[in-house]
Amino acid sequence: MSHMTDLHTIRAGEQVIAVRKDLRVPMRDGVELAADAYHGVDDTPRPALIAASAYGKELQALALTTPPQLRPSPMWDGCIEAGDIARVVREGYVHVIGDMRGTGDSGGTMIGNYNAGGVPQGQDLYDLIEWVAAQPWCDGNVGMIGISYFGSMQVLAAAERPPHLKAIFVSGGHYDFYETTYHGGIMWFMPRAAREGRGGDSGIAHTDVRSRMRQVHGAEELDRLVAERLKDPDVAAWPNLVHVLRYPAHREFWFDIVMNPLDGDWYEERNPVNLARAIDIPVYLQIDQGRGWTVDGHIELFDVLKGPKKLDIGSYPPMQSRPWVEEHDAMFRWYAYWLKGVDNGIMDEPAVSVFVEGSREVVTAAQWPPKETSHRSLYLRPRRKLSFEPEHMGAEHAAPDGFYQAPLTVTDEVEVLAWRTAPFEEPTELIGSGAAHLFAEIDQDDTNFILRLWDEAPGGARQLVTTGYLKASHRELDEERSTEGNPYHPHTRSVPVEPGSIEEYVLRLYPFAATLLPGHRLVAELSNDEPLADAHNALLPPDAFHLPVGRPVTHKIYRDAAHPSRLVLPFTTTGGAR
Repeated sequence: MSHMTDLHTIRAGEQVIAVRKDLRVPMRDGVELAADAYHGVDDTPRPALIAASAYGKELQALALTTPPQLRPSPMWDGCIEAGDIARVVREGYVHVIGDMRGTGDSGGTMIGNYNAGGVPQGQDLYDLIEWVAAQPWCDGNVGMIGISYFGSMQVLAAAERPPHLKAIFVSGGHYDFYETTYHGGIMWFMPRAAREGRGGDSGIAHTDVRSRMRQVHGAEELDRLVAERLKDPDVAAWPNLVHVLRYPAHREFWFDIVMNPLDGDWYEERNPVNLARAIDIPVYLQIDQGRGWTVDGHIELFDVLKGPKKLDIGSYPPMQSRPWVEEHDAMFRWYAYWLKGVDNGIMDEPAVSVFVEGSREVVTAAQWPPKETSHRSLYLRPRRKLSFEPEHMGAEHAAPDGFYQAPLTVTDEVEVLAWRTAPFEEPTELIGSGAAHLFAEIDQDDTNFILRLWDEAPGGARQLVTTGYLKASHRELDEERSTEGNPYHPHTRSVPVEPGSIEEYVLRLYPFAATLLPGHRLVAELSNDEPLADAHNALLPPDAFHLPVGRPVTHKIYRDAAHPSRLVLPFTTTGGAR
């Protein structure tokens, strides 16, 4: 296939940028990937920053013409994530933006999410990086750029150890792929947006993307598996999922996710966290608070990396602008050091930096968590109170709290139970992960438990602190891997609940950092669906909610002497705790 590269210049404000359009980059199997390169107008070889995704390089070019949008702007498009092209060029780099195989202007076929089932995406990225390094306009020093999907691609690339990839800077990536798509076993809808193009996302620029399930299973076997999946009343009650399962063409990646609700080989084969153990180049990890599973993933990745590394946990809100322009100052300091040899002192600074909500202080350390912590319990008590003191009365006197949730097919109301602390009298700092131990009885064989923790100010204004999710049938714990305040669920099988039995459900509360100021209360809210619109969800893309429960469920939450329902939270030992 012969393509002419179009070299021309464009103007961005006062700046003139040379653009090499539609470069054809050969992969080792003969497939060609498409890429654009943006750089200064003279012939000086420069370090290159490569951005690669399935979202289409032409969409990324909107960074030159579209002012950055913040949520809840309806113009916010979650897929414009490759960075500020004009600034990359101004800082003296070549910005290379490429399309992964099977998408955009590239050739080839992508099979399954992260091409698990086809050519590994890391392998293609290796070939792309080494090709760019050999071009006369590149000086042989290569880094990578871009958030979210682009960030995950950086990890997959670095794990292949291409010789010319000198460092990466990852913001907001998704790593453990099961944890990206099922939170506590509850399906999350935002990956649908990235794949189908819904709710504020353009989605994948499909040209030839195919389901791995359809590759692996024959038609008869697949029909049987689909029929089995449709027995889940949550799935059967949600029109989009019925449609996806019945008509998977053009929704093939989302089909694969819906068809695999348990963790295991399907997700582990090319899990970036597993692959990251091979990375020895410098890695900078940046994530903002508010989406706990992404904070969790960055910490998990940080812990397995062996080379020079940084972890920077930033402030709420959870979503950057699109086109993405934040974090560039830190990124260019990182690359000035590792790609240009500028000794700017960045490696003399602590490895871990954490913004603490509430106090709005930045805490630094060599590790996560950045301070010594002690897990302490806050007990659910009658009259919707949260207290450091446990309940002494039995269930006959401290009768359980409860709520009935009708399916969202017949109601718009999401029932929420809330428990509150007394106002804190002194600043009280919490940093780390936590747990919610809920003794509950349900009248069905499954439900969702969704717990959201809020910092509530005296006037009623509030901000999300952290969340925890658990599908009741996924309640099994790995006792060897679980610790106080950090439970571990394998999610490898679903065990129906015996209706009417009181079970202890342990929800993992995602890592966070917050100080409760004097006069503020900690509020724990429990539901089995989440409100579709509130102060927090308005900051996320429209599809960023979880699959609702498709059957009516009555829940009783026991919190008496025999059933000590409680939150187990990470109090720093230097802060007050009462």
